[in-house]
Amino acid sequence: MILESMVSVIKQLPKVDLHVHLDGSVTPETVIDLANKQGIALPTSNPQQLAPYLKIDGECNSLQEYLSKFDFVGRVLHTSEALEKVAFEVVEQAHKQNCRYIEVRFGPQLHRQAGLSLEEVIHSVIKGLKRAEKVYNVQASAIACCLRHHSIKENIDVVEAASTFMGKGLVGVDLAGDEATFPAYLFRDVFKIADKKSMPITIHAGEAAGPNNIKEAVFKLGATRVGHGVRLKEDLKLFQELYAKQIPLEMCPISNIQTKAAPSWEMYPLREYFNEGLLVTVNTDNLTVSNTNLTKEFSVLFEKHDFSILEIGQLNMNSIEASFLEASEKKKLKNKFLVEYQNVDVTSRQVI
Repeated sequence: MILESMVSVIKQLPKVDLHVHLDGSVTPETVIDLANKQGIALPTSNPQQLAPYLKIDGECNSLQEYLSKFDFVGRVLHTSEALEKVAFEVVEQAHKQNCRYIEVRFGPQLHRQAGLSLEEVIHSVIKGLKRAEKVYNVQASAIACCLRHHSIKENIDVVEAASTFMGKGLVGVDLAGDEATFPAYLFRDVFKIADKKSMPITIHAGEAAGPNNIKEAVFKLGATRVGHGVRLKEDLKLFQELYAKQIPLEMCPISNIQTKAAPSWEMYPLREYFNEGLLVTVNTDNLTVSNTNLTKEFSVLFEKHDFSILEIGQLNMNSIEASFLEASEKKKLKNKFLVEYQNVDVTSRQVI
């Protein structure tokens, strides 16, 4: 068990979250508020009783089971007001964990049942992020997700719409969803367009399927970051190639255990990847679905994998380097973090 004082030290560290989903991070209270405003019936108006509909509670058998939680919250996220509100609140939640930079991803096609265009969806999310940025002094950017269960045309439309927001609050595109059923190679034509438009690309891969999807994501789809990448160790040659190219992995420890990307903390490879020099980053994935935050993620690594405060600091520096920020912005953020880390006792190692 970690001492409360140690958790406090971890919480005070400046942090970065590069992989967090908007619709997986809506609080029960906000779902109730939005449902009331939109006249949508819920099974209960009690936040504690509603929580099991939104969160993984105990064991989760697969990524598919994990993804089912998104269907419930998705019903209230089809208006500009709702999207702006939840985007604002994701940054607000990050601020409480001393997160200084966040990249929030969302699937624009998932939020159009009330008639919003793709552009209106993206604009609403960015508006919420930027409003929160001013209030909480947290840099916030958007990533538009293509969805594996959507058609090629629907996903191309997302890329085309997202490209008009590059440099205006949006920093890249992603491919998310049921990786095992819809392998990465199916989406080559979609990401050719993103590549031609010079849009940074991150792809969910190596979470619910093997390293072939990681290889496809990097070498065929043009990914310069890999979402999760847990199963990279199953292909030593690919491991060495990603090490040589310094392709960042967006690992999400608590979610990765919940979805069975790794069967146990003992077999979770983040420590191994970090020790071998891969550009590993630590992220939350879904604040509500996984019932997590960045302090929890790093505290688990401290407890389960013996990460020191100094190493946790390095993981956050990795995240700045891996971010889709411009080089000058990365340098500014790194300098700010270094100043703050100098005021932390990096030798702290209190456990009971």
